[in-house]
Amino acid sequence: MYKIDLHTHSINSPDGALSKRHYQEALRHGLLDCIAVTDHNSISFAQQLHKELGNQIIVGEEITTLEGEVVGLYLTSTVPPKLSAVDTIRSIHEQGGLVYIPHPFETVRKGISQATLDKIEKDVDIIEVHNGRAVFQNKGAAARSWASRRDVPSASSSDAHGWRGWGKTYSLISDMPTPKTLPSLLKDADYIIGTVGMLGVLYPKLNRLRKRVRHV
Repeated sequence: MYKIDLHTHSINSPDGALSKRHYQEALRHGLLDCIAVTDHNSISFAQQLHKELGNQIIVGEEITTLEGEVVGLYLTSTVPPKLSAVDTIRSIHEQGGLVYIPHPFETVRKGISQATLDKIEKDVDIIEVHNGRAVFQNKGAAARSWASRRDVPSASSSDAHGWRGWGKTYSLISDMPTPKTLPSLLKDADYIIGTVGMLGVLYPKLNRLRKRVRHV
């Protein structure tokens, strides 16, 4: 079985702190077998890691759309922010990527609303039903219900912004994924559901503060 985490944020995200060394060690020591780097509105760090570490790194991007956040997986070019969800999804699919919906229905973290998700449902490849940072507003049950009713593949991911608590929330699949096989592999996945802990929840705010102080 392969442990995959499809939602993580590196030092290239304004609120992320996972470094190249963190990804290397996570893979080397078997904490995870395949990791998507999904920085906010950028794929440069993910592309560099993929070049160095191979297919154990998935090039992703968490894209700010006009209706909430959408993740593109297996991207070859950056999808610009502030497009509609429909246009964002079109851009992802045009480059052969997969549409992954992170923390749906959440208002605290710019999740896609029920109305928007229903509008785009035929273009959703994967939906996140367990999020390691879903503590103050956990919509996992609603996401699982939505996915089940529409037979959409689902995933459990950490949304890690730092190394503490990383490796406790992920999906277990039977083979190493590719853009073509990942959705079907997730249909039979097992979900490991943990939490990144309180520090993991606070990482984004702390990371933004640290980076601001460094640039003063």
